[in-house]
Amino acid sequence: MKRIEVEQRTILIGLAGSHAYGLNRPDSDLDFRGIFIAPKRYYLGFDRIEQQDTGWDEPGIFPFIDGNKDTVIYELKKILQLLSGANPNVLELLWLNTYPVVTPVGQYLIKHKKLFLSKKVKHTYSGYAFAQIKKMETHRKWLLNPPQKKPLPSDFGIEDEAVLIKDELHAFLEYLYNLIRGKIEFLEEAEQLYQLLTADIDFKGVLKQYTLPDTTLEYTQKLTNSRKDFIRLLQKSQNYQVALREWKAYLSWQENRNPARAEMERKSGFDLKHGMHCIRLLRSGLEILQQGQLIVDRRIAGDVEDLKAILKGEYSYEEVMKMAEDLVAQMEFVYEKSTLPPRPDLEQINELCMELVEMQGWS
Repeated sequence: MKRIEVEQRTILIGLAGSHAYGLNRPDSDLDFRGIFIAPKRYYLGFDRIEQQDTGWDEPGIFPFIDGNKDTVIYELKKILQLLSGANPNVLELLWLNTYPVVTPVGQYLIKHKKLFLSKKVKHTYSGYAFAQIKKMETHRKWLLNPPQKKPLPSDFGIEDEAVLIKDELHAFLEYLYNLIRGKIEFLEEAEQLYQLLTADIDFKGVLKQYTLPDTTLEYTQKLTNSRKDFIRLLQKSQNYQVALREWKAYLSWQENRNPARAEMERKSGFDLKHGMHCIRLLRSGLEILQQGQLIVDRRIAGDVEDLKAILKGEYSYEEVMKMAEDLVAQMEFVYEKSTLPPRPDLEQINELCMELVEMQGWS
């Protein structure tokens, strides 16, 4: 869709990111996030759209996003799915202080924001926090013990045979995933387990990211009717591809680092921004479980200076990790006592979706 078509059907745009958290600096980018309702052909026809994240250099209605590369406007159905899944980056959109654009339809959605709060936030907020820790640990490893050379197949015992290319790896792992899924898809009596295994766990993502451990190789060989030498080559190729991916990520990290951020990393021994976001996410998740509301602005939450102190390097790596560990333990305790529902009411959210589309109209 053209920018102007999206903006004509936009129901809200909020100022997100560091400005929303109260952690912005004079040079901080403006991050705009919004929601629009697609026209009729996207609901009843073959056309599909999930979000608009480019084209801000085209003529439009809202001049404040002209040329802004940090702008994403989500289609309603897409964002309702993300909200229902308690996605931290999206949940905050309904709890912002500043909305440069908000229509009556947008206000109606904001009015129902508590529909999307459930105990799922424990898993999503801690999951996003652990992703920050993973990045922090990876960068710390690169700072303290940088890789010395590009990995070669021979480093992984691949001498005579050719390395399995990425497409071959993915094709086989897709086949393995389908076999695993086939073994559990008739678990109708255990509906929650079936949902967990088929929807909540990204088996394909896990298989592609982590190499097959030695303990599963024999079982994988039998399950897939494969030759033993192929399974071994698969494992070696996976190890090689993982190492190669890390090498490329290391080079990209070196090349694209912000100089000021790199200097702070060098002094402190870890990525301060990732450390701060980890603590912010865990505190936000804890607050939702305790209070049944999301406090995006950390000035209101009361910890903005503490988060700024992490960004300034006033806490050591060990102190930030201990802080994260304590917050995770608190979340575990509060989770049991929280009055939030275990999961959002999807039927109610579906009704809300239809109401919003009808309020907006097709044209």
